[in-house]
Amino acid sequence: VQLQASGGGLVQAGGSLRLSCAASGRSFSSYAMGWFRQAPGKDGERVAAISWSGSSTYYIDSVKGRFTISRDNTKHTVYLQMNSLKSKDTAVYYCAAALDYGPASNVRGYDYWGQGTQVTVSS
Repeated sequence: VQLQASGGGLVQAGGSLRLSCAASGRSFSSYAMGWFRQAPGKDGERVAAISWSGSSTYYIDSVKGRFTISRDNTKHTVYLQMNSLKSKDTAVYYCAAALDYGPASNVRGYDYWGQGTQVTVSS
């Protein structure tokens, strides 16, 4: 599976962005998907995840109510809608895929990673 993330950019605080991650290869619908981010000087963190079927999702507390992860298995794409962006959301965002059929929150090992897309939120 190859992953291609896009949609990052520069936005003012309070604005919105939608990240996309397009997957190539077979069996996209068999993979749980996650979005991660890493800010300069900080550890990476998993921001959101979605199960292979889309029936379960996971968010870190700091983005709950602001970010929404979704997937379209017919388009082999996972999205991260980010609203009410804050300066602390500034980071490089990565998408990743895991061959895992469990709930999104339980997925730990991700097998494939896309390149990052920069999100910069100006205050």
